[in-house]
Amino acid sequence: MLNMSRIARGGAALSLAALIAGCAILGNDFASSGAPGLPPLADGPIPPAFTAFVESQWPAAEARGVTRATFAAAFRGVGPDDDVLAKATSQPEFSRAIWDYLDDMAAESRIATGRDMLVRHRALLDRIEATYGVDRHVVVAIWGMESSYGAILRDPTKVKNVVRALATLGWRGGSRAAYGRQQLNAVLRILEHHDVDARHMTGSWAGAMGQTQFIPTTYLAYAVDFDGDGRRDIWTSVPDALASTANYLRKSGWQAGATWGYEVVLPPGFDSSLEGRSASLADWTARGLTRAAGSAFPRPGDQATLLLPAGPGGPAFLTLRNFQAIKRYNNANAYALGVGHLADRLAGGGPFVKPWPRGYTPLDEAGRAELQSRLNAIGFPLEKIDGKVGPQTVAAIRAFEAQRGLAVTGNASLELLTLLRNG
Repeated sequence: MLNMSRIARGGAALSLAALIAGCAILGNDFASSGAPGLPPLADGPIPPAFTAFVESQWPAAEARGVTRATFAAAFRGVGPDDDVLAKATSQPEFSRAIWDYLDDMAAESRIATGRDMLVRHRALLDRIEATYGVDRHVVVAIWGMESSYGAILRDPTKVKNVVRALATLGWRGGSRAAYGRQQLNAVLRILEHHDVDARHMTGSWAGAMGQTQFIPTTYLAYAVDFDGDGRRDIWTSVPDALASTANYLRKSGWQAGATWGYEVVLPPGFDSSLEGRSASLADWTARGLTRAAGSAFPRPGDQATLLLPAGPGGPAFLTLRNFQAIKRYNNANAYALGVGHLADRLAGGGPFVKPWPRGYTPLDEAGRAELQSRLNAIGFPLEKIDGKVGPQTVAAIRAFEAQRGLAVTGNASLELLTLLRNG
C-alpha cells in the first residue's frame, strides 16, 4: 500500500467536468479485472441495476460528510461479485465440528509462527500491553486466527475488495442487505478520512478488513494510529492492527491480569444441565469441578460460566469475563475458545487434556430443530423445538438410539437426522 499523506477534508473544489466524470465511472464502461496483487473489482459488464443501487447510496453518504469525489473514486470500476452473493445466501445443513475448527486454529504451524511473532514484535507488544492492559498472547492469537499473521492479505485469491463486497451485499444480499448498506456507508467515511484508498481496502466477503478483520463500523469506533503516521492502517501497519485489537478488547470489558477461562474436569454424575450457569470459582469447586491442569484456581472469587461445547462427553470449561470480551470480537463460543486456547499455546501451554468426541457430523441450528421435530413426531416428546441441544434433547436422542439398538451417544448429528428422514 502507498504511504499516502493526509489529504485535507473539503479540499480544492472539483470542476464541473470532474463531477461529470465522477458520475460516469458508475457505468458499464469501467469494469476492471483488477490490478496485479489485488482482488478484481468486476468480472464483466456492470449491470445497470447495480449502478442504480450504487447511486442510491449517495444521499446517505453525503449526509455523513462524504464528498462526491470520494464517493466516485470508491466505486470506480466496481461491479457485483457473484461469489459474495453465493456465500451470503448459502445455508449449509451441517456445521463444522468444533474439534476440526480448533485443530485448525491451534495447528502446530500457527503456533510456531505465532511464537516467532511474539519474539519479533516483543518491543511493540510491550508497549501495547502497557497502554491497553490486554494479554499479548490473546492479541497475537486473534492476529493469527483472523489473517494468519497478515499472510492472507497478500493472497488476492483469498481476499475481496471491501467496497465491492459490501456493495454486492447491500444490493442483493438478502437478509444481509441492510448490514451491507450500513457497512458500506462506514467504508465511505473511512475513505473520506484518507486512512486507506479504496483499491487497497481488502478483506473478507462480509467486509471484515485488515490484519485483524475489523468490520467498518468497528474500525470507525476502535481503530487507532499506534505508529503515529497520521493514518489508522490495519492493512500494512502491524502496530496499528495489533493496537486496534487491544483497544477493542479493552473497551469490550477486558480485565487486565486475568485469563479467559480454564479447562476443567467434571465429577462423576455431574448435572450437565448446569451448562450456561454462572457462579464463583469457589462455588464450582464446591460442586466438584477441578482444573484439568491440576492446580488450584488463582482467584476463587472470580465469576465463571460453565461451557460444554461438545456436551458432557467432551472437554469442559469455566469461562471468565475476558471470554465475553473476546466474544465481542466474534460472538461464537467456538471462536472465543479458539482464541483462548491458541493464546495459551503461544504462552507455552499444552493441548486440551480431555479428548474431543470425534466421529460424527454436527448439525447447524436449522438441522437441530428438524431433528427435534422428527423426534417429537415419533414419540420422543420435547417441550421446545428451538434448535438448541439441552438435556431434554440429549435424553430424547439417547432414548431413540437405545430403541433402535444403536450406540448410545446423545449426539445431534447429520447421521442421526438422515436416519430419521429415511424412517
